[in-house]
Amino acid sequence: MVIKQCILESVGAFTQNYDSAEPIFLENDVPKFYFQIIEGKVKLNNYNAEGKEVLHNILENGQSVGESSLFLDGTYPVNAIALTSSKVLKLPRSAFIDLLLTNPEISMEINKRISSFLHFKHVMGQIICTHNPMAKIKALLDYLKSIHKDKEPFSFQVPFTRQEMANLTGLCVETTIRTVKTMEMNNIVKIRNRKILY
Repeated sequence: MVIKQCILESVGAFTQNYDSAEPIFLENDVPKFYFQIIEGKVKLNNYNAEGKEVLHNILENGQSVGESSLFLDGTYPVNAIALTSSKVLKLPRSAFIDLLLTNPEISMEINKRISSFLHFKHVMGQIICTHNPMAKIKALLDYLKSIHKDKEPFSFQVPFTRQEMANLTGLCVETTIRTVKTMEMNNIVKIRNRKILY
């Protein structure tokens, strides 16, 4: 949890439920709220000129959504869409800024969160530049596991579907499936009940 739920509620946050495929905000909306997922899964995406989805991230329980845009005078550069039925805390922008100004430890956590997202974007930018599918998927898995506590082999269950991994790495889903199978044969990953362990 980026900010404790009780703290957010004490300064005016309220809970809103979203159905699967329902937008939390859309590209070019003006940021008005701090969003933090209580439960569910949310994707950040937009579409390129050809109409193909560009997936930027998938966020889960306890993670915040789109907070970096609250510090700018502009609009959201991406869409935030619920992937599952989701319960989200919403705090008005002005109350969020006041909370950060009066709580330096919370401000530091938000800075860490934004820095982590920027690092993720940098890693993903490097992944897109390579033409080796295994290198792309391995770089994604290395990054995801780097923020996981347990570093033992096969201790990390990848939270993404093959389609989501394909969208994140710029590969087609068929290539992603074949590459993951090759990685399993090379003992880089294990697959149990269709879940990828790294």
